[in-house]
Amino acid sequence: MNMRDSITAARNAGPTVQPDGAHAFEFKFSADDPVFAGHFPHRPILPGIFQLEIVRMAAEWVQNRPLTVGEIAKAKFQRPILPGETLKLSLKLSEVENVISARAHFMCGGQPAGEAFLILS
Repeated sequence: MNMRDSITAARNAGPTVQPDGAHAFEFKFSADDPVFAGHFPHRPILPGIFQLEIVRMAAEWVQNRPLTVGEIAKAKFQRPILPGETLKLSLKLSEVENVISARAHFMCGGQPAGEAFLILS
């Protein structure tokens, strides 16, 4: 299973448009997902690169087109995301001249889990 397949399988909900214009998503990675096999032994957590890829893929689902990362302007990981936890994503997109700014906030267990700001095209 590749990263894209793993993220697609973990998606439980979304995109759902919120009153503030953000798109909400929910993900839940099972404990047997291969992503946890080596990251880390005896203390599995969701890798940061997966969180960034979730943002890119969520933006693709909202835009209904393929997107590539041009820049990772910000990536902040505030707490580990463990197997079986529900990960909530709030994604705000803005577009200027075919360049998309993606602002993402992750919540897990009622706590901030991370945030990212990506430039996509």
